[in-house]
Amino acid sequence: AELAIGLMIAAMRQIPALDREVKLGRWPTPMTFVLRGKTLGIVGLGHVGRYVAKIAKAFEMNVLAWGPRLTQEAAASAGTESRELDDLLRSSDIVSVHATLSQESRGLIDARRLGLMKPTAYLINTARGPIVDEPALCAALVNGKIAGAGLDVFDAEPLPPAHPLSKLPNVVLTPHIGWPTDEMYRQFADAAADALLGYLDGKDVARFVARH
Repeated sequence: AELAIGLMIAAMRQIPALDREVKLGRWPTPMTFVLRGKTLGIVGLGHVGRYVAKIAKAFEMNVLAWGPRLTQEAAASAGTESRELDDLLRSSDIVSVHATLSQESRGLIDARRLGLMKPTAYLINTARGPIVDEPALCAALVNGKIAGAGLDVFDAEPLPPAHPLSKLPNVVLTPHIGWPTDEMYRQFADAAADALLGYLDGKDVARFVARH
């Protein structure tokens, strides 16, 4: 969730590009975009999506949400407004993908749906690459159909050399770093220790690991 917010800020404030410029001795001052007052559309309001919504509200953003089984009540409990996916895409300044990858969600954000987004909008994907049609996204970015993107996941990982996304100035890329964090490694270590202790106590470790 924090990485998704970070990618929004990095892409909209052009942080990576401006970092390179300053290090080269230049001092550009382009107009950039803030999160405050913008509309965020969350695609997939699960555990991560709900936390993104919580952070976004602290930025005074208007938050919309879509999920295949999302109810109005569940959306409201997360401080969001439930919308149909096409309507969410039309209405959002930033679209952040947090759906799980399945046959239902593969290619969910395709060329048609990218075409519904505002030309000033940004797409953030920290979920799974194939949820977004990657060639269609490249075309939308090249042709100015959307303003930019922040991506942590891709169809093929590592990203192949000379991939079109790596050449676009309006894209911020990270190497699938959403999960390797200090918090997550502590959880892995705790789960491993619990499994070992369970084994020593004669518990069914396979069943224990499956639960954790």
